[in-house]
Amino acid sequence: MPTAVLTVAFVTYGLLAPESLGTISAESFGWVTRHFGWLIILTTNAMVLFCIYLACSRFARVRLGAPEDRPEFRTASWIAMMFAAGLGIGLIFYGVAEPMMHFTSPPPGVAEPETEQAARAGIDYAIFHWGIHGWAIFAVAGLTFSYFGYRHGRRFLVSEPLRPLLGARVDGWVGHVVNSLALFATLFGVIPSLGLGALQINGAMSRLYGVENSDTVALALIVGMMVVVILSAVTGVAKGVQFLANTAMVASVLMALFMVVVGPSAFLGNSVVESMTSYLQNLLPMSARTGTYGQGEWVQAWTVYYWVWWISWAPFVGMFIARISRGRTIRELVLGVTLIPTAVSAVWFALFGGAATYLDLNGIADISSAVAADPSTALFSVFEHYPLTSVMTTVAMVLVALFFISGVDAATVVMGILSTGGSESPRRPVVVFWGVATAAAASVLMLAGGLSAIQSAMVVICAPFTAILIAMSVALVKQLRLDHPEGEAIPLVERPTEEQAPEGGTASRGELGPIDRVAAVAPRP
Repeated sequence: MPTAVLTVAFVTYGLLAPESLGTISAESFGWVTRHFGWLIILTTNAMVLFCIYLACSRFARVRLGAPEDRPEFRTASWIAMMFAAGLGIGLIFYGVAEPMMHFTSPPPGVAEPETEQAARAGIDYAIFHWGIHGWAIFAVAGLTFSYFGYRHGRRFLVSEPLRPLLGARVDGWVGHVVNSLALFATLFGVIPSLGLGALQINGAMSRLYGVENSDTVALALIVGMMVVVILSAVTGVAKGVQFLANTAMVASVLMALFMVVVGPSAFLGNSVVESMTSYLQNLLPMSARTGTYGQGEWVQAWTVYYWVWWISWAPFVGMFIARISRGRTIRELVLGVTLIPTAVSAVWFALFGGAATYLDLNGIADISSAVAADPSTALFSVFEHYPLTSVMTTVAMVLVALFFISGVDAATVVMGILSTGGSESPRRPVVVFWGVATAAAASVLMLAGGLSAIQSAMVVICAPFTAILIAMSVALVKQLRLDHPEGEAIPLVERPTEEQAPEGGTASRGELGPIDRVAAVAPRP
């Protein structure tokens, strides 16, 4: 209830004083990133090291569930869902936009703007921001939820994994505060995706139908699509949402293949290989850059912002990962969650960012100017120089809508779970409330200053969740050591047979429940 009241108060203030809200968000963003950016960067790097430790430790063979449990999904299906989780509105929006933004404004001291070196750095940093660091955050959250949920039978609440540290206090006001922070992180972590999706659909409509490209139209799109999400929550069409999410995943793959076929294939093939290699070579210096000497504003606006965005999605995506990973080992989860989506993201940016830089560097089109004018139309600016422009623009527009509807539908379910004490079946009015609250908060922030206000508010509100993520990691290690004392032999894991790992483990129950509904979609910022 307190969280709902604070959310209503936030929305009301935004409606009454949108300019004041925009100013406060911008100033608070600068203060948080200047004073705590180093801590956020350090925490994110620690999550990567923590994943490496878990994958190589004596706990790597521990099963997420009872010792006799076996994976509910076949490995191929599990990987497919990891692939789906690697895509979303963010990748569609930034696939061209981010590499080109870095191409024209690379990190200070890294490269001269609009050069081949800047083009390479642009793709490197795009992969960096969508690569292993972010997925390590998700892996830690998913592993923690899965271990405490399926090994110890705890509720799917963020406070429950903290029980080894806080004891019975998680059942009192401390637990309520933790869960409220998680709920706020989910709410404001989802909102930037709403803004990105609405702006990009507006950009596509502007190209196809001449619709005005403005915050007002984007606001109408947010409201319209949230109506669809709320109807989905009320009617419980979870299988329909699953179908939409799977369709979105297939459409993403086809769009990538289209670019390979009609684009400069040899150049793009080289871009994929070189970008992956360059990313690995520069991973350490990119990870350690905090902006101490002349790069502070760039690091705060990009890297710190991204890491907080990933952290804000940890409760949401953590539940998704936990749900589909029951019966797997710690090593399987960590390696699968961190490596596979990172590879997908790397290929995506190498293809679409590579296609854009190819057009720009060879004087075929001025993509960098188009991106500077309106990042939401970056992808469509590239499509204009290849066959089937209208078809591909329409596909991209529909794809963004599918990710929007399926992802936000699942997010409202998670917020319902968090606000009802971990109930796996939150009442429909509760889910509807959070759907309306999400749309309302996104709308007032759009009025307060557009996408920049949305992004600033997200960082300010979600940054405190960094401390909870650290505490969850410490609690997980403590519980693992209690459950498996030093010197205890953890048995080798037997490979499950096809009979032990039936395709689509929830099918036997006949319908999808709320947690399954979260697992049915591709939640991604």
